[in-house]
Amino acid sequence: SLAKDFSGLLVLSRIDVRVMEGERHAIIGPNGAGKTTLFNIITGFLRPNKGRISFLDRDITHWPAHRIARLGLARSFQIINVFPKMTVYENIRSAVISRFNRRFNCTSLLDRDKETERESGRILDLLRLTDVRNVLAAELSYGRQRQVELALTVARDPILIMLDEPTAGLSSEETRKAIPFIKQIAEGKTLVIVEHDMDVVFNLADRITVLNDGRVLATGSPDE
Repeated sequence: SLAKDFSGLLVLSRIDVRVMEGERHAIIGPNGAGKTTLFNIITGFLRPNKGRISFLDRDITHWPAHRIARLGLARSFQIINVFPKMTVYENIRSAVISRFNRRFNCTSLLDRDKETERESGRILDLLRLTDVRNVLAAELSYGRQRQVELALTVARDPILIMLDEPTAGLSSEETRKAIPFIKQIAEGKTLVIVEHDMDVVFNLADRITVLNDGRVLATGSPDE
């Protein structure tokens, strides 16, 4: 029963969505349907006016974003959100450090942390980013920056992955290549994806929820 309004403008009205453990769930609908607002509420960037969010049998409705992330929820953003002045490796290492709950000071040397180095290298290989390991994120093409953001999302080894339009701005060829990437990173995890490209949706989703004007129109399998 999530509801959200901005100064009287109703964006979400009594939204009910259930995502089952291990499923790939797509949320679709036209621009302005409330999809990103729903993502922002679930992940703690916005507070609902009414309703609640339950994750792992806990009520996380009023939790801050960082606390929700530590519980095992990771997300990407509609607009690319990477560290532009860091190399690809340094981007991924930052997320791995966060997952391992490392605390560093002036006597700590990141380059000597072998566990972090091994895991960062594994994620580089997984997302096929090894060839741009030492390139600044700002110098990458748009498509490769999207890959880096996916890497940041999975580097914390989350239970639930939420991707907000991961193929936005990609060419048809880049989108085609992104589908197996997303399947790979979501293997063994729960995935919620907002996406406009129906080829991506029907190639990935076990279930689909359709939003329009801030309301749920339907939820069901792709065939339904």
